[in-house]
Amino acid sequence: MNNELLKIENLSLKIGKTNILQNISFDINPGEVYAFIGPNGCGKSSMAYTIMGLKNYIPDRGKVYFKGDDITNMPVDERARKGITLAWQEPARFEGVSVRKFLSLGLQSRNVEISEEKLEWALNEVAIVPSKYLDRNIDDTLSGGERKRIELASILLMDPEFVILDEPDSGVDVIALNSIANVISDFKINKTGVFLITHSEEMLELVDRAALICNGRIIKKGDPEEISKYFKYECLGCEDDDYTLHPEVNIVE
Repeated sequence: MNNELLKIENLSLKIGKTNILQNISFDINPGEVYAFIGPNGCGKSSMAYTIMGLKNYIPDRGKVYFKGDDITNMPVDERARKGITLAWQEPARFEGVSVRKFLSLGLQSRNVEISEEKLEWALNEVAIVPSKYLDRNIDDTLSGGERKRIELASILLMDPEFVILDEPDSGVDVIALNSIANVISDFKINKTGVFLITHSEEMLELVDRAALICNGRIIKKGDPEEISKYFKYECLGCEDDDYTLHPEVNIVE
Protein backbone atom coordinates (compact mmCIF):
# COMPACT_ATOMS: atom_id res chain seq x y z
CA MET A 1 0.00 0.00 0.00
CA ASN A 2 3.04 2.31 0.24
CA ASN A 3 2.10 5.60 1.97
CA GLU A 4 -1.46 5.86 0.62
CA LEU A 5 -4.10 6.79 3.15
CA LEU A 6 -6.95 5.66 0.89
CA LYS A 7 -6.69 3.36 -2.12
CA ILE A 8 -9.53 2.50 -4.48
CA GLU A 9 -8.71 -0.48 -6.68
CA ASN A 10 -10.70 -1.56 -9.76
CA LEU A 11 -13.98 -0.68 -8.06
CA SER A 12 -17.39 -1.16 -9.67
CA LEU A 13 -20.80 -0.46 -8.15
CA LYS A 14 -24.18 -1.54 -9.45
CA ILE A 15 -27.48 -0.51 -7.86
CA GLY A 16 -30.34 -2.54 -9.18
CA LYS A 17 -29.64 -2.94 -12.88
CA THR A 18 -27.78 0.38 -13.18
CA ASN A 19 -23.99 0.53 -13.42
CA ILE A 20 -23.09 3.48 -11.21
CA LEU A 21 -19.28 3.17 -10.99
CA GLN A 22 -17.13 1.19 -13.39
CA ASN A 23 -13.54 0.06 -12.80
CA ILE A 24 -12.52 3.05 -10.66
CA SER A 25 -8.94 3.24 -9.34
CA PHE A 26 -7.18 6.09 -7.51
CA ASP A 27 -5.34 6.78 -4.27
CA ILE A 28 -5.08 9.64 -1.78
CA ASN A 29 -2.11 10.37 0.48
CA PRO A 30 -2.09 11.95 3.97
CA GLY A 31 -2.57 15.71 3.72
CA GLU A 32 -3.59 15.50 0.06
CA VAL A 33 -6.75 16.96 -1.49
CA TYR A 34 -8.06 14.83 -4.35
CA ALA A 35 -10.99 16.16 -6.37
CA PHE A 36 -13.61 14.48 -8.52
CA ILE A 37 -14.90 16.71 -11.33
CA GLY A 38 -17.72 15.92 -13.71
CA PRO A 39 -21.30 16.58 -14.79
CA ASN A 40 -24.31 15.98 -12.55
CA GLY A 41 -25.33 12.36 -12.34
CA CYS A 42 -21.93 10.97 -13.32
CA GLY A 43 -21.22 9.08 -10.08
CA LYS A 44 -19.33 11.61 -7.94
CA SER A 45 -21.59 11.41 -4.88
CA SER A 46 -21.91 7.65 -5.29
CA MET A 47 -18.12 7.44 -4.99
CA ALA A 48 -18.28 9.48 -1.79
CA TYR A 49 -20.97 7.22 -0.32
CA THR A 50 -19.00 4.11 -1.31
CA ILE A 51 -15.88 5.37 0.48
CA MET A 52 -18.01 6.04 3.57
CA GLY A 53 -19.64 2.62 3.28
CA LEU A 54 -23.24 3.78 3.36
CA LYS A 55 -26.03 1.26 2.99
CA ASN A 56 -26.51 0.06 -0.61
CA TYR A 57 -23.10 1.45 -1.62
CA ILE A 58 -20.97 -1.67 -1.14
CA PRO A 59 -19.13 -2.41 -4.41
CA ASP A 60 -19.85 -5.62 -6.27
CA ARG A 61 -16.26 -5.66 -7.56
CA GLY A 62 -12.94 -4.12 -6.50
CA LYS A 63 -11.46 -3.03 -3.19
CA VAL A 64 -11.37 -0.07 -0.79
CA TYR A 65 -8.26 0.15 1.38
CA PHE A 66 -7.68 2.56 4.28
CA LYS A 67 -4.20 2.76 5.82
CA GLY A 68 -3.44 -0.55 4.17
CA ASP A 69 -6.49 -2.36 5.59
CA ASP A 70 -9.23 -3.78 3.38
CA ILE A 71 -12.42 -1.96 4.44
CA THR A 72 -14.50 -2.88 1.39
CA ASN A 73 -17.20 -4.61 3.45
CA MET A 74 -16.70 -2.68 6.69
CA PRO A 75 -19.84 -1.03 8.17
CA VAL A 76 -20.08 2.75 8.17
CA ASP A 77 -19.76 3.04 11.97
CA GLU A 78 -16.48 1.13 11.97
CA ARG A 79 -15.14 3.36 9.18
CA ALA A 80 -16.09 6.38 11.27
CA ARG A 81 -14.18 4.98 14.24
CA LYS A 82 -11.16 4.58 11.96
CA GLY A 83 -11.29 8.34 11.29
CA ILE A 84 -13.31 8.61 8.04
CA THR A 85 -15.90 11.41 8.00
CA LEU A 86 -18.46 12.55 5.42
CA ALA A 87 -19.79 16.11 5.16
CA TRP A 88 -23.03 16.01 3.20
CA GLN A 89 -23.85 18.32 0.30
CA GLU A 90 -26.91 19.31 2.33
CA PRO A 91 -25.89 19.74 6.00
CA ALA A 92 -27.46 17.34 8.47
CA ARG A 93 -30.60 18.58 10.17
CA PHE A 94 -30.60 18.72 13.96
CA GLU A 95 -33.59 20.99 14.47
CA GLY A 96 -33.87 22.52 17.93
CA VAL A 97 -30.42 21.36 19.09
CA SER A 98 -28.10 24.14 20.18
CA VAL A 99 -24.92 24.77 18.22
CA ARG A 100 -22.98 23.95 21.40
CA LYS A 101 -24.71 20.58 21.72
CA PHE A 102 -24.28 19.79 18.02
CA LEU A 103 -20.54 20.50 18.15
CA SER A 104 -20.20 18.38 21.28
CA LEU A 105 -21.92 15.32 19.79
CA GLY A 106 -19.01 14.38 17.55
CA LEU A 107 -16.52 14.79 20.38
CA GLN A 108 -18.59 12.65 22.72
CA SER A 109 -18.75 9.85 20.16
CA ARG A 110 -14.94 9.74 20.07
CA ASN A 111 -14.44 10.22 23.84
CA VAL A 112 -12.65 13.52 23.29
CA GLU A 113 -12.57 16.11 26.06
CA ILE A 114 -15.00 18.95 25.43
CA SER A 115 -13.83 22.43 26.39
CA GLU A 116 -15.15 25.90 25.75
CA GLU A 117 -11.85 26.85 24.16
CA LYS A 118 -12.10 24.03 21.61
CA LEU A 119 -15.65 24.97 20.66
CA GLU A 120 -14.75 28.63 20.27
CA TRP A 121 -11.64 27.79 18.23
CA ALA A 122 -13.62 25.66 15.76
CA LEU A 123 -16.29 28.31 15.23
CA ASN A 124 -13.70 31.04 14.77
CA GLU A 125 -12.03 28.89 12.10
CA VAL A 126 -15.23 28.99 10.04
CA ALA A 127 -15.94 32.70 10.66
CA ILE A 128 -18.76 32.09 13.14
CA VAL A 129 -18.77 34.34 16.23
CA PRO A 130 -18.94 31.94 19.23
CA SER A 131 -20.68 34.36 21.59
CA LYS A 132 -23.51 34.84 19.08
CA TYR A 133 -23.97 31.22 17.99
CA LEU A 134 -22.95 28.70 20.68
CA ASP A 135 -26.26 28.89 22.53
CA ARG A 136 -28.35 29.49 19.43
CA ASN A 137 -30.51 26.65 18.16
CA ILE A 138 -30.05 25.02 14.78
CA ASP A 139 -33.28 25.95 13.04
CA ASP A 140 -34.65 27.79 10.02
CA THR A 141 -33.15 31.08 11.22
CA LEU A 142 -29.73 29.78 10.12
CA SER A 143 -28.82 30.15 6.45
CA GLY A 144 -27.53 27.24 4.39
CA GLY A 145 -24.06 28.75 4.50
CA GLU A 146 -24.15 29.03 8.28
CA ARG A 147 -25.25 25.40 8.58
CA LYS A 148 -22.39 24.28 6.35
CA ARG A 149 -19.85 26.27 8.33
CA ILE A 150 -21.13 24.86 11.63
CA GLU A 151 -20.96 21.32 10.24
CA LEU A 152 -17.37 21.95 9.11
CA ALA A 153 -16.55 23.22 12.60
CA SER A 154 -17.86 19.94 14.03
CA ILE A 155 -15.65 17.97 11.63
CA LEU A 156 -12.61 20.04 12.58
CA LEU A 157 -13.23 19.21 16.23
CA MET A 158 -13.32 15.48 15.49
CA ASP A 159 -9.78 15.70 14.05
CA PRO A 160 -10.44 13.02 11.40
CA GLU A 161 -7.79 11.25 9.36
CA PHE A 162 -9.86 11.36 6.18
CA VAL A 163 -12.68 13.72 5.14
CA ILE A 164 -15.17 13.42 2.28
CA LEU A 165 -16.54 16.81 1.20
CA ASP A 166 -19.50 16.53 -1.18
CA GLU A 167 -19.81 19.91 -2.95
CA PRO A 168 -19.23 21.98 0.22
CA ASP A 169 -19.20 25.12 -1.96
CA SER A 170 -22.67 24.56 -3.40
CA GLY A 171 -25.03 27.50 -2.82
CA VAL A 172 -22.89 29.35 -0.28
CA ASP A 173 -21.84 32.98 0.01
CA VAL A 174 -18.32 34.38 -0.18
CA ILE A 175 -17.82 34.22 3.60
CA ALA A 176 -18.74 30.54 3.68
CA LEU A 177 -16.55 29.84 0.64
CA ASN A 178 -13.54 31.45 2.34
CA SER A 179 -14.26 29.48 5.52
CA ILE A 180 -14.39 26.21 3.60
CA ALA A 181 -11.06 27.03 1.97
CA ASN A 182 -9.54 27.78 5.39
CA VAL A 183 -10.80 24.46 6.77
CA ILE A 184 -9.36 22.54 3.83
CA SER A 185 -6.03 24.28 4.43
CA ASP A 186 -6.20 23.18 8.06
CA PHE A 187 -6.84 19.61 6.96
CA LYS A 188 -3.77 19.70 4.72
CA ILE A 189 -1.59 21.04 7.54
CA ASN A 190 -2.87 18.30 9.88
CA LYS A 191 -2.15 15.60 7.25
CA THR A 192 -5.84 14.81 6.88
CA GLY A 193 -6.66 13.32 3.49
CA VAL A 194 -9.53 14.98 1.64
CA PHE A 195 -11.79 13.61 -1.10
CA LEU A 196 -13.47 16.67 -2.61
CA ILE A 197 -16.37 16.94 -5.03
CA THR A 198 -16.51 20.45 -6.43
CA HIS A 199 -17.17 22.71 -9.42
CA SER A 200 -15.59 25.77 -7.79
CA GLU A 201 -12.48 27.37 -9.28
CA GLU A 202 -11.59 28.68 -5.81
CA MET A 203 -11.73 25.20 -4.30
CA LEU A 204 -9.64 23.73 -7.12
CA GLU A 205 -6.78 26.05 -6.15
CA LEU A 206 -6.42 23.92 -3.00
CA VAL A 207 -6.52 20.60 -4.86
CA ASP A 208 -3.36 18.53 -5.39
CA ARG A 209 -4.70 16.03 -7.92
CA ALA A 210 -7.99 15.57 -9.73
CA ALA A 211 -9.93 13.10 -11.82
CA LEU A 212 -12.62 13.71 -14.44
CA ILE A 213 -15.45 11.22 -14.08
CA CYS A 214 -18.14 10.64 -16.68
CA ASN A 215 -20.84 7.97 -16.75
CA GLY A 216 -19.26 6.26 -13.75
CA ARG A 217 -15.80 6.01 -15.32
CA ILE A 218 -12.62 8.00 -14.72
CA ILE A 219 -11.63 9.31 -18.14
CA LYS A 220 -8.74 11.61 -17.19
CA LYS A 221 -6.47 12.14 -14.16
CA GLY A 222 -3.80 14.67 -13.29
CA ASP A 223 -3.27 18.35 -12.61
CA PRO A 224 -6.48 19.99 -11.30
CA GLU A 225 -6.23 23.03 -13.58
CA GLU A 226 -5.74 20.88 -16.66
CA ILE A 227 -8.62 18.58 -15.70
CA SER A 228 -10.90 21.57 -15.09
CA LYS A 229 -10.02 23.15 -18.45
CA TYR A 230 -10.54 19.87 -20.27
CA PHE A 231 -13.96 19.45 -18.64
CA LYS A 232 -15.06 23.00 -19.50
CA TYR A 233 -13.67 23.37 -23.02
CA GLU A 234 -13.01 19.95 -24.52
CA CYS A 235 -15.43 17.53 -22.90
CA LEU A 236 -18.24 18.35 -25.34
CA GLY A 237 -19.52 14.91 -26.07
CA CYS A 238 -18.89 11.23 -25.60
CA GLU A 239 -18.05 8.60 -28.16
CA ASP A 240 -18.82 5.79 -25.73
CA ASP A 241 -21.71 3.71 -27.10
CA ASP A 242 -22.77 2.95 -23.52
CA TYR A 243 -22.86 6.66 -22.57
CA THR A 244 -26.03 7.51 -20.65
CA LEU A 245 -25.93 10.05 -17.84
CA HIS A 246 -27.87 8.65 -14.91
CA PRO A 247 -29.23 10.54 -11.90
CA GLU A 248 -27.52 9.67 -8.63
CA VAL A 249 -29.60 6.85 -7.19
CA ASN A 250 -31.25 8.40 -4.15
CA ILE A 251 -31.44 5.46 -1.79
CA VAL A 252 -29.06 6.53 0.98
CA GLU A 253 -30.43 5.52 4.38
